[in-house]
Amino acid sequence: MKFGIDRLLEDADLRNPLEGQRVALLAHPASVTTDLSHSLDALVAAGVNLTAAFGPQHGLKGDKQDNMVETDDFTDPVHNIPVFSLYGEVRRPTGQSMGTFDTILIDLQDLGCRIYTFITTLRYTLEAAAEHGKAVWVLDRPNPAGRPVEGLTLHEEWESFVGAGLLPMRHGLTMGELGHWFIDHLSLDVDYRVIEMEGWAPEVAPGFGWPLGERIWVNPSPNAPNLSMARAYAGTVMLEGTTLSEGRGTTRSLEIFGAPDIDARAVLNEMERVAPEWLTGCTLREIWFEPTFHKHAGELCNGVHIHAEGRAYDHQAFKPWRLQALAFKAIRRLYPDYELWRGKDFKYEYTKDVLAIDVINGGPQLREWVDDSEAEVKDLERMTSADETAWLEKRKAHLLY
Repeated sequence: MKFGIDRLLEDADLRNPLEGQRVALLAHPASVTTDLSHSLDALVAAGVNLTAAFGPQHGLKGDKQDNMVETDDFTDPVHNIPVFSLYGEVRRPTGQSMGTFDTILIDLQDLGCRIYTFITTLRYTLEAAAEHGKAVWVLDRPNPAGRPVEGLTLHEEWESFVGAGLLPMRHGLTMGELGHWFIDHLSLDVDYRVIEMEGWAPEVAPGFGWPLGERIWVNPSPNAPNLSMARAYAGTVMLEGTTLSEGRGTTRSLEIFGAPDIDARAVLNEMERVAPEWLTGCTLREIWFEPTFHKHAGELCNGVHIHAEGRAYDHQAFKPWRLQALAFKAIRRLYPDYELWRGKDFKYEYTKDVLAIDVINGGPQLREWVDDSEAEVKDLERMTSADETAWLEKRKAHLLY
């Protein structure tokens, strides 16, 4: 199959509208061609007049390991063009940076989850382009989590840098498709174009969205090491709002969870007792790990590894958001007084006076369900399935593949 960047480079007719244009590129380390050349270098080599570049969270180089670590602007030493950070002093393109180009190409590998901030950067770039009369092209890439939809829809008053719009946690769209949805949802007047992929097959095994064996996985952010993580992320990202380790400081971040003071085997047994139907499609394995940095650094943690891979993986059955919610519920039942949620003093993605778990979920419903000793599985299922059904209908108009 071909990604958007590869089609643009191969087809001179696709590039013709860029003739005489000042062109910018919004990219990160996974913005590579089929031969692993970075898109910045490949576009220059193809004769595109690149006059600026932009980097999202973690930077154009992807060198910022942790969350909420800002990146500075700099001048690219090879191509001698300005590189503007959209995760530094500003989150939105400024008027000054917008003045450096006529058309911006967005070539970002996404993970298919609402909280992954590259889609917020897409929204902010579209809004700035509409304001300044610039064109936006998305060079489309696969959604590695595929087409399934899961999770509660974000409430409008909970929009944030990790909540770009009224989307469920797992939205099932590509970046190009999301651009169309943002334009429609926000009523933007912007010159927008998607350079579509060729041959993307999100329902085909074994990749179900990612072309396994055909394209090499490059981390789009430092803690996105593989396809299994991308599949699990819509659930494991919620761990960022808890005191549990999400595996930062290990080699399998956001595929595992645990803490020094929980009995993982007991947690797994309780999960199986409460809602075995939410555990299908993957393999869960008790593990021990010691993070080298981040939460519980240097402490031995007992936890669980979520293997969204191998023979047991069932793409349609796997429900990472429900699975992780169930883990929280099991911990709350086993340890009623456990300090599970990070407090309001933790300013998650620069929010104030709110709990990170609520910011992540776009509202308090998930946390309230976990903490309510009377709440049952069917209560969360009722809320969530209604949101999922509504989103499946809303997204139909924006599907390109």
